[in-house]
Amino acid sequence: MVVAGSNLRDDECKGLLTSVTCTPASPPPPPSDDVKLELGYYSYEDEKRPEVLSEEPEKQIGSVRLLVWMTINIVATVAIVFTNKSILSNASFRNSQVSFAAYHFTITGLTLWLASRPCCGWFEPKHVSPYRILHLVAAMCIQVIFQNLALAYSSVIFHQLARLLLTPATALLNFALFQSSIPRAAFLPLVLLCTGVGIVSYFDSLPSAKGNDTTTPEGIFFALSGVCASALYTVLVGRYHKKLEMSSMQLLLNQAPVSAAVLLCVVPWMETFPEVAAVPGSLWTSILASGIFACLVNLSQFYIIDAAGPVTSTVIGQLKTCVIVGLGWVLSDHEILRQSVAGILMALTGMSLYMKIILRHQS
Repeated sequence: MVVAGSNLRDDECKGLLTSVTCTPASPPPPPSDDVKLELGYYSYEDEKRPEVLSEEPEKQIGSVRLLVWMTINIVATVAIVFTNKSILSNASFRNSQVSFAAYHFTITGLTLWLASRPCCGWFEPKHVSPYRILHLVAAMCIQVIFQNLALAYSSVIFHQLARLLLTPATALLNFALFQSSIPRAAFLPLVLLCTGVGIVSYFDSLPSAKGNDTTTPEGIFFALSGVCASALYTVLVGRYHKKLEMSSMQLLLNQAPVSAAVLLCVVPWMETFPEVAAVPGSLWTSILASGIFACLVNLSQFYIIDAAGPVTSTVIGQLKTCVIVGLGWVLSDHEILRQSVAGILMALTGMSLYMKIILRHQS
């Protein structure tokens, strides 16, 4: 036999074939420690190596910490709503919304200043001239004052449900001013939400047999005005973020002190401070607690957004609304009619569907 393209004879081929021996391949050397780590090798001896310690405990600690901050945020938000309601419903502070807003701006500014210090390191401060944010400061002051007025002249249930209108109002304002798109599927939930709030506002404003905790026409006006002012403020915040290249915390750190200073200049012309001796000690305690709750709300909100994202923060916001409405229902002296219950369910359902559609559209 002659192999094509070769000059070997048959006997030479046989010699070559018989000379080949099948020696077993030697086993490869064991992988080094670094290769073991890269390939996922793990042995009992490696348990003592810090490089291969499981990350599960750290993840569990992070999850527990996030759960704690979520709980603090929910409890502090619910507490501050009912605490502010008790303060602003008192005759001594019923018309002190401006000074009360200045107090909260001061607390917010101090909280953010502390969070920006190197010992905390939550964010790096960035300063801007007060003249560049005057429009934002004015919108911030107006929307907070309207919120305080609405809380003083309406029930907790209506006040909280009216705040649900902020998200769709902001979307509609963005559409009107900047032609931002709104999914068509979101219009029906918006109608459901607005209808529910309208039903609650009507039946909650009916006279109560006990004459307590009802929503007045002034309360409805202040609540809706607060929603409009808050929507404008939210739109301006989004624009100032891009214009000044600042985060929410950096921007709020610049706003809060200026807002407090502006309101303190206005207070002597608009309000008469109540006599200290005429105010019960429990009310001063509530004012102090309100400031502490505001500090906890701000810190926990920043941590949740940073650790879990804005979607989780939005979901927690919906949960807080349900808790506040439920507690307002239980603690209210005002009779809750079946029509009001239907309106509450319609508003909450409409808001949930709207947020679900918006989040799906954004993703």
